[in-house]
Amino acid sequence: MKTATIPESGLESEIEAYEALKQDLEANHTGKWVLLKDRKLIDLYESFETAAQNAVRLYGRGPYLIRQVGAPPMILPASVMYQMSG
Repeated sequence: MKTATIPESGLESEIEAYEALKQDLEANHTGKWVLLKDRKLIDLYESFETAAQNAVRLYGRGPYLIRQVGAPPMILPASVMYQMSG
């Protein structure tokens, strides 16, 4: 069985930044969507769509992290990860 290899994307540092902010975010902003770029919290949003639109407008294809506060991390299928690396 073949496994997908994900190239270094820079998201590791964004995830670390989210984890550092997680306690405060969950205490004050559960349910909101956050956008992180360059280890900085850029903004909070009411919807994923708004966060994604602003992320693309500001940073193009990324990398950046969009995550819903309080939700478990999303695990993407290998087929999606493969498309992202191409």
